[in-house]
Amino acid sequence: MARHSKLQKQILALYRQFLRAGQDKPGFIPRIRDDFRQNALIKKTDVMHIEYLYRRGQRQLEQLMDVNTKQLGSFSKPAEKS
Repeated sequence: MARHSKLQKQILALYRQFLRAGQDKPGFIPRIRDDFRQNALIKKTDVMHIEYLYRRGQRQLEQLMDVNTKQLGSFSKPAEKS
C-alpha cells in the first residue's frame, strides 16, 4: 500500500473533522462528501491549488463548528446558455 504524503494526511484529517462536525447538522454530510469527491479529481501535481483548497477548507470547518451555523453558502458557476 502506498504511503501518503504529509499534505494527503492533512487533507484526510480535515475530511474526518468535517464529517464529525457535520454529524449533528442535517444535510451537511452529503454535501461534505460530494465536495471532497469532486476535489479528489484534481491532479496531484497541482499542489498550489490543493493547498489553497486545504486552507479554504480549514476556514469552512471553523464556520461549521460554530454552534450558530445552520448552513454553508456556496458559489456556483451559472449555467451557460446554448
